Amino acid sequence: MSGRLALFDLDNTLLAGDSDHAWGEFVIEQGLVDAKSHRAANDWFYQQYLEGKLDIHAYVKFTLSPILEFDSGQRQVLHRRFMQKIVTPMILDSGRELLHQHQEAGDHCVIITATNSFITAPIAEELGVKTLIATELKIDQERLTGEIAGIPCYQQGKVEKLQQWLANSDLKYELGDACFYTDSINDLSLMEAVGKPVAVDPDEQLVAVANQKNWEVISLRS
Repeated sequence: MSGRLALFDLDNTLLAGDSDHAWGEFVIEQGLVDAKSHRAANDWFYQQYLEGKLDIHAYVKFTLSPILEFDSGQRQVLHRRFMQKIVTPMILDSGRELLHQHQEAGDHCVIITATNSFITAPIAEELGVKTLIATELKIDQERLTGEIAGIPCYQQGKVEKLQQWLANSDLKYELGDACFYTDSINDLSLMEAVGKPVAVDPDEQLVAVANQKNWEVISLRS
């Protein structure tokens, strides 16, 4: 085995925006919800996330509520539209290039994100990343229930989900050798667990911590 583990947050790191919040705007555009009330709730949840106070169980239920009656085929059709109209324009060229550099170096690239797997799996595929660690969802008879399966991939849960993946994998990587790219203070636990934390276009709280700890700070947008 060559290379090391290269971990990437997704929203506002590899993407110029937040796919979870963008999904809320997309279902409004598609006429699946009441625009005023859904936008107000979507913006409130996103602010809670930015402040590190998000109830992720409530947010996932809200995010998926417009499509709980959809079967897998209907969800796929809707998501293809979401990718084409919303997500693909959000993908940063410099983010693709960073992934490519690590892949060329023989590193094992992983996207690790709090956003649920329904939204993010096609994005990881588009980015050419085979390993996705995300918030997983319960499914009952082909339909999403709106509930989270297992540990939410959020804050300390990101570290726990990553450790679970490593324990169940034949790949023997050490977090002390890994690098992790993120924009968010919500990822502080994982930043502190890896050997090379890199703050990418970081929020105000993370840039303050990064400067205090002498972590590398980069931009993929400039």
